[in-house]
Amino acid sequence: MMSLVRKGKQKVRGSGYVVTWDVDSRDRGTANRLWFFIFGRTVRNDGKEYRYPGFIWKDGVRYMGQSVVFVLPHRLTELTSFLASCGIDHEIDSNMFP
Repeated sequence: MMSLVRKGKQKVRGSGYVVTWDVDSRDRGTANRLWFFIFGRTVRNDGKEYRYPGFIWKDGVRYMGQSVVFVLPHRLTELTSFLASCGIDHEIDSNMFP
């Protein structure tokens, strides 16, 4: 995971928001939906591979650590809407990373 943190540090800087969340790991359905949304997934079907990149691979998103991302303003609604639709408790803090 540290490589994700280092790559994100190089790719996203500026004014934005730190978003953190908490999901009960015993709720496997919600935890899996969150994992797929954040990190993406690969599906194999009839010998074909389909890759669905996660939220952290989008422009304007910086993975900072477990349950924490930094997002530029144009990505905030996408993330918070997903978290709210899944009933995942989250917090938003405006911050700057020069």
